[in-house]
Amino acid sequence: MYHGTQIPGFPRHPHRGFETVTISRYGLVDHSDSLGATARFGNGDTQWMTAGRGIVHAEMFPLRSQDAPNPLDFFQVWLNLPQKNKFVEPHFTMMWDKTIPTHQIYDEGGREIVVRTIAGQLHSVPPAAPPPDSWASDPSSQLAIWTIDLAPNAVWTLPAAAAGVNRALYIYGGDYTRLGQTAVPAGHRATMRSDAPLRLEAGAQRSEILLLQGRPIGEPIARHGPFVMNTHDEIKQAYADYRRTGFGGWPWRDDAPVHARVKERFAIHADGSEEQPS
Repeated sequence: MYHGTQIPGFPRHPHRGFETVTISRYGLVDHSDSLGATARFGNGDTQWMTAGRGIVHAEMFPLRSQDAPNPLDFFQVWLNLPQKNKFVEPHFTMMWDKTIPTHQIYDEGGREIVVRTIAGQLHSVPPAAPPPDSWASDPSSQLAIWTIDLAPNAVWTLPAAAAGVNRALYIYGGDYTRLGQTAVPAGHRATMRSDAPLRLEAGAQRSEILLLQGRPIGEPIARHGPFVMNTHDEIKQAYADYRRTGFGGWPWRDDAPVHARVKERFAIHADGSEEQPS
């Protein structure tokens, strides 16, 4: 799903009450928001944004190459916030490619498995810190977001987590992946027990998997469009507040800002601080 008149992407739109976790595999994303913050990230980076009480942002996909394709592959996970944090100040954290733990593992046949842990630790290696008001910042959430790549026919055992945790694998690359005794084709999701290890085996092609895991917050959910709250009255209030305030307005001349073609990856936060990947 693409929008934009000249550059593909998602021009300005609001959010309230949850978080977006934008995980890039390759390609670039240009971020601009109502707080005056901007960023260009991609090629392995993750941006973790807490919308909180309300933010407007645009996510555009710059066409840096004029004589070749500009491929882009990314996930955006919507992560709910507990009621006590739904009106916190908006905030985003950059997890640059080199700061995300990458586990390179080989099975008994010498076949490679690569696991990247955006949230949730593996082999006692802690992930980068999530935003302070995230559900992931509560250790009891048992939250994990991993990408798992298995070479053709590679075998790896997914470790068990705590009981009572929701756990799902999204098979998005390859021909199929065998989960225990079940072959799951690409383009499908599988849910499973969290408190038991699970044997993963790639098919004849390289398997690419997204793991999402977390303990349920245990509160009512009301959602509509770009808002996730606890009641339908709060959804109505979110729309009313956005029409009235614009969640701080829009400081950019264009609804779909794109950074200069020559600009490399960077982030400028609302307080004016700037960071770049190391």
